[in-house]
Amino acid sequence: MNIKPIKTEKDYKHSLLRIEKLWSSAPETQGSDELEILSTLVAAYEELHHPIDKPNPIEAIKFRMEQLGLKDQDLVPYIGARSKVSEVLNFKRGLSLPMIRRLSAGLNIPAENLIQAYRVSA
Repeated sequence: MNIKPIKTEKDYKHSLLRIEKLWSSAPETQGSDELEILSTLVAAYEELHHPIDKPNPIEAIKFRMEQLGLKDQDLVPYIGARSKVSEVLNFKRGLSLPMIRRLSAGLNIPAENLIQAYRVSA
């Protein structure tokens, strides 16, 4: 096992190729140990150099609706009247704190995703 820190994009790509080769390693072997260490190093490198932005709140809501098979009218208990639901989903109205709390609790969307700033059009 010859593991070194991932400092460059070349190191990163090399580590990904090595992980691919080690993917089917049996548990409790040198290969599985190397896989675990390399995966940790790659995750740290990706977090620093290839961060993934959180979705805007409306996209998070729409994604969760799709996962749960919900329609716009199913959001009335969380957002309010159907007109408010439509305005929120079409970026015409921002989310209020009570809406965020209800959506987070009711649809299991992390509040940190719902409090992100996003552009509301007039």
